[in-house]
Amino acid sequence: MIFKLIIDKTAEENVTATVHDRSPLTNQLEALVMQYTGTDQIPAYTEDDMKMLPFSEIECITVLDGKTYAIDIHADRYRLKQRLYELEEQLPSCFIRINKSTLANETRLERFTASFSGAVDAVFKCGYTEYVSRRCFAAIKRRYDER
Repeated sequence: MIFKLIIDKTAEENVTATVHDRSPLTNQLEALVMQYTGTDQIPAYTEDDMKMLPFSEIECITVLDGKTYAIDIHADRYRLKQRLYELEEQLPSCFIRINKSTLANETRLERFTASFSGAVDAVFKCGYTEYVSRRCFAAIKRRYDER
């Protein structure tokens, strides 16, 4: 496989891939290219300041007390101005819904844990834990089975 990247600020952006057959990799590549909006960070707020939080540093985005928060790789909480459904549209495909009020960065998930009662929790690399709804867990399992 040959990979070629040409950076030319004067040319119109164009992504072309020549492959023998469609595969899960080509589907992911197509989804990544089509979802890219030109930015890979989001404004996040604390009590005192605002910073641009890169998507790669977000463990999950959750709604607490009616407000949207991003939990970063250090388990710090940042307030976001957008609603969860608005964020879901602009985030890359590695963000998956794990319950009605939480989107998880799949690359930052460490493991899923199950309890005797049948509940499943998602444990993130920073140590933050969030429950996974049964419906979303079934969709996550299907997603992993397709790979």
